Amino acid sequence: MGIKVKELKNTETIIPSNIPDEWFTKKRQDKTESEIVQRPSLSYWQDAWRRLLKNKLAMLGLVFLMLLGVMAILGPVFSPYEVNQADLPNQYQPPSKEHWFGTDSLGRDVFTRTWFGARISLFVGLMAALIDVVIGIVYGGISGFKGGKTDSVMMRIIEILYGLPYLLVVILLLVVLGPSLTTIIVALTVTGWVGMARIVRGQVLQIKNFEFVLASESYGTKASRIIRKHLLPNTMGPIIVQMTLTVPSAIFAEAFLSFLGLGIQAPYASWGVMANDSLGAILSGHWWTLFFPAFFISFTMFAFNVLGDGLQDALDPKLRK
Repeated sequence: MGIKVKELKNTETIIPSNIPDEWFTKKRQDKTESEIVQRPSLSYWQDAWRRLLKNKLAMLGLVFLMLLGVMAILGPVFSPYEVNQADLPNQYQPPSKEHWFGTDSLGRDVFTRTWFGARISLFVGLMAALIDVVIGIVYGGISGFKGGKTDSVMMRIIEILYGLPYLLVVILLLVVLGPSLTTIIVALTVTGWVGMARIVRGQVLQIKNFEFVLASESYGTKASRIIRKHLLPNTMGPIIVQMTLTVPSAIFAEAFLSFLGLGIQAPYASWGVMANDSLGAILSGHWWTLFFPAFFISFTMFAFNVLGDGLQDALDPKLRK
C-alpha cells in the first residue's frame, strides 16, 4: 500500500498525508482520571525542604551540626572526668582508651573539655545570631515600611555603624567592660545586627508594594499587624540564610578573642581557650591538644556555611518548580 507524502518548505520533515486510522487506538476519556492530581501539592516550606534534601553537601553540614549539638549536651555525661579536673601525673597523655582525645598540660581530659567548649561556642554563636535577628528585623522592618525621612535617618545611622571596624569595637568593649561570657555576647551584637537590618529593609521595601499589602492598607489594617502578618513571613527565607551565616562568624570571633585572652575566661572552657592553652604544647609534639579544638572550629564553620548556601538555594522562590 503506497502512502503519499508531502514536504514542508524550508525543512527536511516529511509528513505522511494518508495514514490509515487503524494504526491508532483512540484513548477513552474518563472524567475521574481528568481530576486526578498527578503531582501532590507542596507548600513553600515543603518544597524548600525537598530541594534541601537533594543538596548532599548541605545535608552533610546539617547532620554534623545535629550530632555536634547532641554531643555538646551528652558528651560530658559519657566522660568520667570533670572539665577542670587537673591530674599533673597524667599530663600530655596521647589519645587512648582512658582519654579518647588525650590530656593537656594540666592532665585535664581533652574530650570532656572539647564538648564543654562546644557548649560555650555554640551558645555564643546562637545567642549573637538571635539578638542580631531580633534587632535587625525590628529596625529594618520599621525603616523599610515607614520609608521617607524615617528611612533616610535610620539608614544614616546604619551607615555610621557599618563604617566602624567590627573587631576594633568588640576589643574596646571587652577591654572596658572586662572579659566575660555576657560581655562577649554584647560586644558581638553591638554592630552585628547592621547586616540583618539592611537585608530586612530591602525585602520590606520590595514586598510592601505588592497587591495583598496594599489591600490590607486600604482596609485600615494597623502597620504593626501588616509587618507581623504579611511582611515578615515573606522575608523569612533571607533572614534564615543570613542567620546561618551569622552563627559561624560569631563562633570564629569568640574563638579568636579567647585565643587572644580577651574572651572566655576560666573556669569556662571554649575552643578558643583550648587553642590558646595548647600553643606551647604543639611545639613539643603534643599535637592532639590543638588538633581537636581547631578541627571542630573549622568544621563547624564549614558546616554552617554550606548549610547556609543550601538554604539560600532551597528558599529561593525563583528556583521553585
